Amino acid sequence: MRTREVHLKARPKGWPTPDDFAVVETELTSPGDGEVLVRNRFMSVDPYMRGRMNDAKSYVPPFRLDEAMTGGAVGEVVESRSPDLQEGDVVLHDFGWREHAKGPAKRFRKLTPVEGVPVSAYLGALGMPAMTAYVGLLDIAGLKEDDTVFVSGAAGAVGSMVGQIARLRGAARVIGSAGSPEKVEYLTGRLGFDAAFNYKDGPVRELLAQAAPDGIDVYFDNVGGDHLEAAIDVFKRGGRAALCGSISGYNATEPPPGPRNMSSIVGKRLTLKGFLVSDHADRYADFVRDTAGWIRDGKLTFEETFFDGVDNAVEAFLAMLRGENLGKMIVRL
Repeated sequence: MRTREVHLKARPKGWPTPDDFAVVETELTSPGDGEVLVRNRFMSVDPYMRGRMNDAKSYVPPFRLDEAMTGGAVGEVVESRSPDLQEGDVVLHDFGWREHAKGPAKRFRKLTPVEGVPVSAYLGALGMPAMTAYVGLLDIAGLKEDDTVFVSGAAGAVGSMVGQIARLRGAARVIGSAGSPEKVEYLTGRLGFDAAFNYKDGPVRELLAQAAPDGIDVYFDNVGGDHLEAAIDVFKRGGRAALCGSISGYNATEPPPGPRNMSSIVGKRLTLKGFLVSDHADRYADFVRDTAGWIRDGKLTFEETFFDGVDNAVEAFLAMLRGENLGKMIVRL
């Protein structure tokens, strides 16, 4: 059968452009023994994918040029030669950036739909971004009741979950940063943050100090740069940070400067810890149990921003890097 997929054509220098990618028509043969053919319904675009476009050693290999990229996707089995999956099964897998996927059945995980929740949520509120929030906040940062929590990039797929989980687990005060007045209103309105600010309105260290006059206990870092520096400034003694990402520097052509107040880490007895959610698979059952329950009970809400069609997958990715999404950015195929 003929299908289409997105290839990386050139390694971006600074901000990626559409010219760095190509939508390519290709042919898939029927699945062999133990394999399945899946029609993708939704695919994910995520910040970490920008790092995989560089030819640099990292925790995950770089994308190869002139080959289909990969990433999270939800699809429906249309042909199966495996006893483990049947036609019509909805599955989660890592063969995104394409309309159809074929591979060993063990690479596809059958999903159990949650009543009232779209299956696209397995790419966001019931998927990797939300589990990143869950593990980072509860295990890495060690959230305690009555903590004051600051989340950067708080209106995105991960940050929006962090703030809500913090509130559900007894945080005394939850503060978020975002990039527009509309997102700030979303945080303090629908998501129940106690305070939020637009980081474009002034120096982040001043805006955070105003929002957290008594300091913060926990920082969940999605942004890095000036946000991390601000958090170090405002931390109480013994503060803890879960370092998830640093999107402010992903497209920099020169290494961005580090925080200028690192000496405060010693004086304040701070703990700053980086983590990868893939190292915490043992927490998956707890995460699904808690998060699905909160969603069913109406205690946790989420947003999805959609682009339609594989032809718009690159633009969805670029728009996500520009911060144009509310909640999880998803391509609907």
